[in-house]
Amino acid sequence: MKAIAINGSPRLGGNTEILLKKVLEQLEAAGWSTEYVQIGGKSVRGCLACMKCVEKQNGRCIIENDVVNDCLEKMYSADAIILGSPTYFADVTSELKALIDRAGFVALANGGAFSGKIGAAVVAVRRGGATNVFDTINHMFLTSSMIVPGSIYWNLGVGCDKSEVLDDEEAMRNMSHLGQTIAWLGAAITSVDATTPFPKLAVELH
Repeated sequence: MKAIAINGSPRLGGNTEILLKKVLEQLEAAGWSTEYVQIGGKSVRGCLACMKCVEKQNGRCIIENDVVNDCLEKMYSADAIILGSPTYFADVTSELKALIDRAGFVALANGGAFSGKIGAAVVAVRRGGATNVFDTINHMFLTSSMIVPGSIYWNLGVGCDKSEVLDDEEAMRNMSHLGQTIAWLGAAITSVDATTPFPKLAVELH
């Protein structure tokens, strides 16, 4: 099975990256193929509301000059999608929000392409606002008919300076547990009778 972790933080080697890679460690230990993708700090345009993804039905966004379509291909091929962000004014970074809006809408417009996949949110925070970031990410998962596993707490870690999140022992335990839970859930999903497909979304976007 495959998991992709997408980081909306522009800070390389920062707390969000540490948290995401802690989750991936457990999945790798369980035999999963994993991929880490950095979109934070890159130019990612917001949704144009042009509805071309509905019209064309080709699984792609009409905007071709940034990373979103590459991310979409990786998300389509993954069994689990883990999205991470630091907390910017009690919400996700602009890069991750653009990905959520565009990738989420393209997937809905193309038969609910994320339905049945596992989705997990990971958040780094200095002090407050992290639960709103957590909610923003999960809103896309839940409206895409994805499966969102829980862990021992909200999937967040506290830290400001680089690597400070490593001192948050509860957060590191949470990330390890989240990775183990995703691995368990993936195994449970694959054991479902293949003749009983996941119910597809009846999506009508106007």
